[in-house]
Amino acid sequence: MVGNESWGRDEVSPIIGKGFESSHKPKGLSEQRLDLGTQKMGRFSIPMLGILLLCCLAAVSEATYAKYKDPKQPVGVRIEDLMSRMTLAEKIGQMTQIERSVATPDVMKKYFIGSVLSGGGSVPAIKATPETWIKMVNTIQKGSLSTRLQIPMIYGIDAVHGHNNVYKATIFPHNVGLGVTRKLLSYVVLSVLLLKWNGAFRDPQLIKKIGDATALEVRATGISYVFAPCIAVCRDPRWGRCYESYSEDHKIVQLMTEIIPGLQGDIPGNSKKGVPFVSVE
Repeated sequence: MVGNESWGRDEVSPIIGKGFESSHKPKGLSEQRLDLGTQKMGRFSIPMLGILLLCCLAAVSEATYAKYKDPKQPVGVRIEDLMSRMTLAEKIGQMTQIERSVATPDVMKKYFIGSVLSGGGSVPAIKATPETWIKMVNTIQKGSLSTRLQIPMIYGIDAVHGHNNVYKATIFPHNVGLGVTRKLLSYVVLSVLLLKWNGAFRDPQLIKKIGDATALEVRATGISYVFAPCIAVCRDPRWGRCYESYSEDHKIVQLMTEIIPGLQGDIPGNSKKGVPFVSVE
């Protein structure tokens, strides 16, 4: 029987014995050690896997957390963190402002551009609507946000006497005209009495309201940065920006700077609250 080449299912093997098939042969020493190791691994694998997972999550969290993106951090801390991450090319790009006509998402992403400007007459289209302006600004912004550090760009515009680049926006007199504003009652009384008036009887609150109205219309087009006002004291009419100056009298110019808190959101008394504000240059 030993020499038999095959064993039936019910036959007795002279080596294994009755009731054992070839698949139930006794395991060797190496196989027993392997089973023991597998049992031990099964016993400790879940806790070890959990610890390993926690370590990985902590490492990923540390790698993805950026202080400069955390609004709870002090401004100085956020700035230092951001600057430490920036390359030289990114720093140069952030200090660069380009004109709207050459600004595209690809340009913003490639050169890390920090700001875009619509100068006088620079518009996305003839008679562009506020919606068209918003779409343009958002499209350019997407390019900036697709960069490695996701630094948003700042879009600026000349809004010197109202939102003058935008079709159907409210246009106010230029600064040289606003410089002669005065409180009507004071002006009439002084005129009747033939007394000399001075800058103290100007109407800076009117100028502040003009800044307020300008900010509202600028923000309605998706822009938060204006190149205004010009508070230079112009004493030479040959200078091309004399019409942007309020006066050659520095006292009057000082009073007219009330347009700045109007633009920035310091709403005059008895005015509607919650009006948008803009940053000024």
